[in-house]
Amino acid sequence: MKVLITGATGLVGSELVSQCHEKGYDVNYLTTNRNKIISKSNYQGFYWNPEKDEIDKDCLQGVSVIINLAGASISKRWTSKYKKMILDSRVNSLELLKKTLKNTFDHKVTSLVSASAIGVYPNSLSNYYSEDEQKVDDSFLGRVVEVWEEKADEFKQLGLTVAKVRIGLVMSNKGGALPQMAKPVKYFVGAAFGSGEQWQSWIHIADLARIFVHVAQYELEGVFNGVAPNPVTNTKLVKEIAKNLERPLVLPNIPKFIMYTVLGEMAYLLFASQRVSSKKIEEEGYVFQYANICHALADIFKNDLECVDSKTNMTKEFVS
Repeated sequence: MKVLITGATGLVGSELVSQCHEKGYDVNYLTTNRNKIISKSNYQGFYWNPEKDEIDKDCLQGVSVIINLAGASISKRWTSKYKKMILDSRVNSLELLKKTLKNTFDHKVTSLVSASAIGVYPNSLSNYYSEDEQKVDDSFLGRVVEVWEEKADEFKQLGLTVAKVRIGLVMSNKGGALPQMAKPVKYFVGAAFGSGEQWQSWIHIADLARIFVHVAQYELEGVFNGVAPNPVTNTKLVKEIAKNLERPLVLPNIPKFIMYTVLGEMAYLLFASQRVSSKKIEEEGYVFQYANICHALADIFKNDLECVDSKTNMTKEFVS
């Protein structure tokens, strides 16, 4: 199988490429940076620019599945200008892919697997959400996801099977939210946000990439939550981070108004509560490697701990 990936050089995309290669799949990828174009037998880059409606149509050669991860990061201050970029980057990339498929009569693409987000689910401390939930969160992110998924569904008009993976809080030491959450803990100023009771539906980056591969491999369709089976509260997550980093938590929880003052509307991400089920993807045969937050964080932080242990041993040897 050959896969075309958008967003392949990002955090999730890089892991996805690795997982595809482990499966023996060839990867074509689209990038807006010509300097990131690489040409190998199993990894071929192609230029595109959704803002200018530009794309190298050769990217579709031999491809049977498109995995779409394209979209501007939501982890930047949500100014009016940047909010437009968040939405446009998602809509424009899918629109360009759809137009390219429609105008390429000899392509062999049969399915689209598009990223989405659990931010579509309403903020709630008590609800437990499955993919069947019809209500949409009345936040900016909720509206973005709604439009994003509607645009992905338009590929059904071209005869493609369409799947959407609603991504939760991605656990990785290479980027995303976790290093930012871990940094204050490392320096003894870590604390939970607000009440700390808000649910965090998380997923280890390796499991997330494997879910995308699983959905693509078996040509699954519909919506799937890209979250681990056991969501945790923000308090529990921060405590587990501190435990793995061997740091105490001595400060009181951080009030909402402080984070909204610092981050603006984007602070909503820290306090929104979405407890989300992974049952549907498990029923499709996916088995999680990291089902519990303690195991996931132990794997992610082991390199940091090994580095600390190594420095400690070196110091002991020097002293002796």
